[in-house]
Amino acid sequence: MLLPILALLCGLALLVWSADRFVDGAAAAARHGGLPPLLIGIVIVGLGTSAPEMVVSTLAALQGNPGLALGNAYGSNITNIALILGLTALFSPITVHSQVLRKELPILVAVTLFAAWQLQDGAVSRPEALLLLAVFAGLMAWTLREGLRGTGDALADETASELAQQGMSLRQALFWLVTGLLLLILASRVLVWGAVSIAQAFGVSDLIIGLTVVAIGTSLPELASSLIAVRKGEHDIALGNVIGSNLFNTLAVVGLAATIEPAAVGAELFRRDVPVMVLLTVSLLLICRGFGGRPGRISRAEAAGLLACYIGYMGWLGRSVLAA
Repeated sequence: MLLPILALLCGLALLVWSADRFVDGAAAAARHGGLPPLLIGIVIVGLGTSAPEMVVSTLAALQGNPGLALGNAYGSNITNIALILGLTALFSPITVHSQVLRKELPILVAVTLFAAWQLQDGAVSRPEALLLLAVFAGLMAWTLREGLRGTGDALADETASELAQQGMSLRQALFWLVTGLLLLILASRVLVWGAVSIAQAFGVSDLIIGLTVVAIGTSLPELASSLIAVRKGEHDIALGNVIGSNLFNTLAVVGLAATIEPAAVGAELFRRDVPVMVLLTVSLLLICRGFGGRPGRISRAEAAGLLACYIGYMGWLGRSVLAA
């Protein structure tokens, strides 16, 4: 049992580190290749924070663990809103300024409701997965068009600015691109093996492991990015980081994993976890909307409420495990 636990912890640590190196290398290589900063910013924002979820869910699907794949994606969405934003806003209340974020939040709600509708039968079929990928492609095209029209979001602009300041040579960029990708794959394989072994040893489903330990681990980049953003006073970036990651997880991560291997995990996902994800997403929209002429704001009291929701959800999962 000690070996799977060590594999899980080491896999999570290596996953976060290698994802950062992979993104730095990819961004620098793209910049050397002459890609527009806007395109780099938009793509890296999603890729940078969701690369762990993408690789872990894809490998889980390839190895026949659909519960781990879906649990990782939807569990990360719940973790991002309730835990990541809760901790971030508790550290520094988040004020919403960007008009683009107010456009993207309703889109996130719509995408989340669509995902919930798809999961009524507790499964994601291959045609449904392809539809998710098509929606994701359309959303990326819309975001790029809005940026080219001069209404790009602060998150992409800030990311592009930071990338432009990197002094990485092309050789270094290619090295970290390849090395980061290989380590991402290795870390994901180690993590999935450890997670599945622990689940089997304790009689816990892959879905529960994906919703808890793996989801928290793969959401660490979002936590680091959000804390750094609010420390710099970039509140929209902290919120946009979570919105972009959740869109990426719901559409691209689930879509790719279920295209490889259609996922069927049972009705408990629709009855328990999806409603929590939907309620948290709708709550985030209401909190950030703002009323009475004041801008939307996630206060410390609301942050504490989000954290309380996350603790309650973890308790619900624990009770489900004990009752099984």
